[in-house]
Amino acid sequence: MTDLDVLKNFDLRIENIDKNILASAQIQQSMLRLLAQFKDLQLDFQTKQLQAAHKNPLNSFGKKCFSQTDEDGITLEIVRRLGLSSGVYAEFGVGNGLENNTLILAACGWKGFWVGGEDLVFDYSKATKFHNIQSWITIDNVLVHAHSGMKALGASEIDILSLDLDGNDIYFLEKLLANDIHPKLFIAEYNGKFIPPAKFQIAYDPEHLWSGDDYFGAALTNLVEMFDKYGYRLICCNSHNGANAFFINREYDKLFTDVPTDISDIYVAPRYHLYNSYGHKKSPRVVESILNK
Repeated sequence: MTDLDVLKNFDLRIENIDKNILASAQIQQSMLRLLAQFKDLQLDFQTKQLQAAHKNPLNSFGKKCFSQTDEDGITLEIVRRLGLSSGVYAEFGVGNGLENNTLILAACGWKGFWVGGEDLVFDYSKATKFHNIQSWITIDNVLVHAHSGMKALGASEIDILSLDLDGNDIYFLEKLLANDIHPKLFIAEYNGKFIPPAKFQIAYDPEHLWSGDDYFGAALTNLVEMFDKYGYRLICCNSHNGANAFFINREYDKLFTDVPTDISDIYVAPRYHLYNSYGHKKSPRVVESILNK
């Protein structure tokens, strides 16, 4: 039998396969789900490897509950070291409310407020320890919103403040710091593309909308230098995707003597591969039950 005969027979066998099965949308969807699950397992395995290998011991505590990736676990370890069983949180930029950096604190009994432009997808009308301010955030109103949120809660200070707005973040952070908003911990987004000591920050634009490219935020170096002026120290960058940095008030330095002091030993490079799915589908009822206690 010649090679040509082999090819002809192969073609005939292919033609005899039920084309409807090959084209089945159900099979295609099943394959896509399997690939997505494999990707998520691979990401989870890689993240655990990165956490274990990192020079910063805080990275090993990274876990995901309500945060985008592993920020929740890092936050809880910092809270443990600070000796806080409760406190006041604030977050600027919370999306629809189902995934952010401070919901884990609300679940631990803290009170706090959020500021963001999106509608929240749950009912918080019965909440007594939570306040929401729906607003587009600018340099002119960020401080007003901070004071308004504290007033609504009857709080004189903020213990933990997270800010992630994909753009003007460094300008908002400095506005707060320059006007005596000095929480124990800041969680701030950085543009991980810029490896220390490289510097970068976008020009302030009150109308800025992130377009999905690399023009956003500020380099970690810029944030470290800015925070240092106000008595804060970088103590961690999250391992999963290198997106959020943690800055502690130097008043609490003694609690983090095991953390490296060199920015290069804390920096995490960008790894913008997010889980396709994580656990069960998110339900607004979970958040309602937390905030409406």
